[in-house]
Amino acid sequence: MNIWKQNYRLDRMNMQDLTVAFFMHFSIQVYLAIAFIMALISIQMANGIIPVLLSILSVLVIYPFAWYLIHRFILHGRFLYKFKSTAKIWKRIHFDHHRDPHDLHVLFGALHTTLPTIALVSAPVGYLISSISGACAAFAAGLIVTCFYEFCHCVQHLGTAPKSKILKRMKRLHLQHHFHDEKANYGITNFGPDKLFGTYVESPINLPQSPTVFNLGYTGLEVKKYPWVAQLTNDIDPHDAIKNGIVRRKPSKA
Repeated sequence: MNIWKQNYRLDRMNMQDLTVAFFMHFSIQVYLAIAFIMALISIQMANGIIPVLLSILSVLVIYPFAWYLIHRFILHGRFLYKFKSTAKIWKRIHFDHHRDPHDLHVLFGALHTTLPTIALVSAPVGYLISSISGACAAFAAGLIVTCFYEFCHCVQHLGTAPKSKILKRMKRLHLQHHFHDEKANYGITNFGPDKLFGTYVESPINLPQSPTVFNLGYTGLEVKKYPWVAQLTNDIDPHDAIKNGIVRRKPSKA
């Protein structure tokens, strides 16, 4: 039985439910399998442990900044939905997630977009440090870090509060991004780049809610000019979206 045929909603799950679903998800299994293979290749080809460790360390340093730039300028960018050929990708990788932040089915990225991205972020730096061995070690590290990010991201959308103070803080800051201002707190586990680039918000108490927090600015005239995402979304009537905008998706009660 494929448990991923079930209607998974993080706001109705606990940590045990999430853990089972997380490791049963095909993308997580693929990440872990490829990471294992890359690690074996790196070990076989390595000239020493130091270059391998440096390759892994480079990923740990680069990843928060890479994620920040991708999240802010690509996932929240407004260029992908403007082209019919890329509208479906943007809808899948971020629009659906912001319209229904607790839907586990749209939280994980599609492998055909995530795997090349992880490789491009990690492997070149590893290669510069230690050729093929370094590239494989860095790619493996990138995949493992991605799994960690994805798990923390899932925890942040659970209906229950995590016990860890660190996870509680991550959750609070990330939920502000989803429910108050999508232009702040782009980090998932690390908000250092947000602080560096001026998008960190500790508390939104005195700030107004963003009118585009659930639609990422894809509304009104944007739908009229670039209708493809609306046409691909079952619960959106493009004509109504042009007139009245797009609001948060109402989840089924099932």
